[in-house]
Formats: sequence, C-alpha cells, structure tokens
Amino acid sequence: MSDGADRVDAVSAPGYFISFEGGDGVGKSTQSRLLGQWLGELTGREVVLTREPGGTELGKELRAAVLHGQDMDPRTEALIYAADRAHHVASLVRPALERGAIVVTDRYLDSSVAYQAGGRELGADEVELISRWAVQDLMPDVTILLDLDPAAASARIRRQHDRLERAGAEFHRRTREAFLARAAADPDRWVVLDATASIDDLQAQIRVDVAARLELTPVVEEAEDTVAAEPDDGFDDTDSAIGYTPGLGFGPGGAAGPTTGSGAA
Repeated sequence: MSDGADRVDAVSAPGYFISFEGGDGVGKSTQSRLLGQWLGELTGREVVLTREPGGTELGKELRAAVLHGQDMDPRTEALIYAADRAHHVASLVRPALERGAIVVTDRYLDSSVAYQAGGRELGADEVELISRWAVQDLMPDVTILLDLDPAAASARIRRQHDRLERAGAEFHRRTREAFLARAAADPDRWVVLDATASIDDLQAQIRVDVAARLELTPVVEEAEDTVAAEPDDGFDDTDSAIGYTPGLGFGPGGAAGPTTGSGAA
C-alpha cells in the first residue's frame, strides 16, 4: 500500500463500528483481521478487533457455556447471547467508539436474530427487541455479510464442530435465509459478498465497499498485492479483543491502552 496521499489523516471521535456476519466457515475471522489492519494503516486510528461471544473475559466464559456446554433451550441460548452482548458493548465497544477507535467485530446483533430467530425459529421481533435493549440500540455503521452455501462453509471448518455447527442442514439453511432477508431489508447498512471468491479478491471488495460506506478518501480501487490467509474463527478460545497500532500490528505488542489482553475497558 502506498503512503502519503493515500493515507487518511487521523481524526477524533466518534469512531467507526463495523461488523462481519455469516455462517461459521465463511471467512469472517480472516477478513476482519485484514480489514482492521488496513484501516489502521489508512486512518492512523486505533483499531479494536473483537468478536461475539468472547470479546471480553466474561464473554469467554459465556462462549464456552453456549458453544461447548450442555444442550439448552432456544430462549436460554438467546438470553445468554444478549447478556454477552450487553457486557461487550458496555465495557469494550462503546468506550472504544467514544475515544475515536475503529471497532471491527466478528458477529453482532444480527447473528442472534439469524441464529435464534431464523435457525431456532423463535420470534424475530422478540429476539431483536432483547438484543437492541441489551446494547441500547447501538448498531454498526457497516455490516458485511459473507454469504456461502452452508454445506460448503461446514467443509472448511477443520476443528471439531461446536454445538451450533452440529445443529443440522435445515437449521443452517434457515439461518442463511435470515441473514439474507435482513440484508435485503436494510441495504444502506449491509454489504453482501460471495464468500466463494478468493481471499485477495474478497478483501479487495470489502475495502472498496467499507471505504465508500464510511466516506473515507481516497476510495480504494484495489487491495494490496498479497494478503495472508488465517483460518476462519482464527481467534483461539483463550483470546478476546485485540488492539492494533499502525506499524506494530495486532496483539499485546501492538495494542494501545485498554485493548491489550482481555480488552476490558
């Protein structure tokens, strides 16, 4: 990436909030990391890369319970996700945005509506109401949906499947349809991309769309020549939020202030 004229000067608050959505295995972790690094270099801003559930210390405990614990009824599942989201937003996301950071999250509120209302067949209005109450109506500036046939996405997952990933083909078909329906209903916020594209091509398109939606200049016409792939769900279960500092990268060495380690603000 060139510097100088291609760099957007750092500015103060408010920050930018970007979410990635889609089924497991579509590439959210890879693409969110690449986008976060690029946005940090482009804008000079602090970048907080996080996920739901699991972006905080409490979130890691809730993630283990809902994804790797014993079976639970759909309403309990929805309430656990809402509790994680309330804590995540209050302790990490909102403070980061208020100090002018860019927050990139792997999953947010739309996942609850797609998975619990679509997949689990709970009422979509009820799940959305609970989720919006939990975050006091904080919604992303841009949501990127990486769309892929569930069978193809499942084949990409190299680790042992978690409880939701084992829910069956019909569950994942309903979840995908719910994501697409939400995107179609709010095209100003959503960007829908075909996740069968190569990592390079997909990242290039994401950069163009995000830069345009956030009115960052110059709008990017093509990505860097080479971008490195990381496995989807690249967060280890011991990870939570990760900070990024331009020139240093992600992780404890590149994190600034409260974004180091657990990410609790």
